[in-house]
Amino acid sequence: MERTEPTGSESFSRSGPQLARLTPPKPDVFVGASLALRTIEREIDCASRFDARLLITGDAGVGKDVVARLVHIRSRRRGPFVRVSCASVPDPLLEWQLFGLAQGSFSGAQRDTRGYLEQAAGGTIFLDEVGEMSLRMQTLLLRFLENGEVQRVGGDTTRVVDNVRVIASTSRNLFDLVAAQTFREDLYYRLNIIHIVVPPLRERADDIAPLVQHFLDRFSDSHDVVRPRLSGQALAKLKDYSWPGNVRELRNVVERMVLSNHTGVISVADLPSVISGALPARRSIADVLFEQMVEAGQPFWAAIYRPFAAQKITHEDLRTLVLRGLSQTRGSYRGLVRLFNLPGRDYRRFLKFLTKNECRTY
Repeated sequence: MERTEPTGSESFSRSGPQLARLTPPKPDVFVGASLALRTIEREIDCASRFDARLLITGDAGVGKDVVARLVHIRSRRRGPFVRVSCASVPDPLLEWQLFGLAQGSFSGAQRDTRGYLEQAAGGTIFLDEVGEMSLRMQTLLLRFLENGEVQRVGGDTTRVVDNVRVIASTSRNLFDLVAAQTFREDLYYRLNIIHIVVPPLRERADDIAPLVQHFLDRFSDSHDVVRPRLSGQALAKLKDYSWPGNVRELRNVVERMVLSNHTGVISVADLPSVISGALPARRSIADVLFEQMVEAGQPFWAAIYRPFAAQKITHEDLRTLVLRGLSQTRGSYRGLVRLFNLPGRDYRRFLKFLTKNECRTY
């Protein structure tokens, strides 16, 4: 699964939230040959016939945003597709983005500004990573879902916005969040009218070869280079790899190989060592520590900070961990805090530690 165009970018100015593009996006491309992908195609066709709310779940990087865009494109809705990232966004900014601003709400607000919910009228609003919303923002969203009410920040009146289809996605287990009382149960049931689950790439091995060929074509064209040929042995290694980063990781690997190739043929030697098997049988320290945090749930301060302070972990190990985490959070340090099992209040302390040890990329 892969889109041919990036999602519309959002920005925020002193006059309120702005959308870089409100027109319907260009069609996305579904690439693959697996039974799972054909099943998702049928579910997309079914979901596109209705305006009911849709919840899309699956691991990071599997293509949940592609599913959301395809449902919108294949539907009868002719309004815009508006994507809003709910991850790593502080409540005030997310509230401004969703509900808009009233004139005079702060010194730079010289006019009323519509939020994304109003701008999506007649179309679809896609709430990406809705599981990252705070309880306060969940309550505001719930009010909108119940009666369509929108109250702009700083305003004292409400307006009703209708004809907006809501699609939400998450890579989190919402059942676990509900049990932990960090996600509202009533909101979960209001979002989960239609449910599409996107399996990880490791469960869709038949999709790897078509995706690789698609990315070879795409990046050779976009970078204006001769398209390299992939050897059979290299393809076999790619198909054997577990792809923890899913389609996003595969895309990045293929793009790097296209840019670095000078022979016209991608062989096993050209693959990243973790895929080619050139690494020693024993996993690196960074791999073990990353799994302790992301899979076993150990917090960063216990799993990383203490061994680092005791000089049992090198600066290189720390940098490797941070870069690997950022690849999963799309460069978001707030997302990295959650990925590494830290409370939000530790954000500044975490950044200070990374900066001190030269592990921030920006």
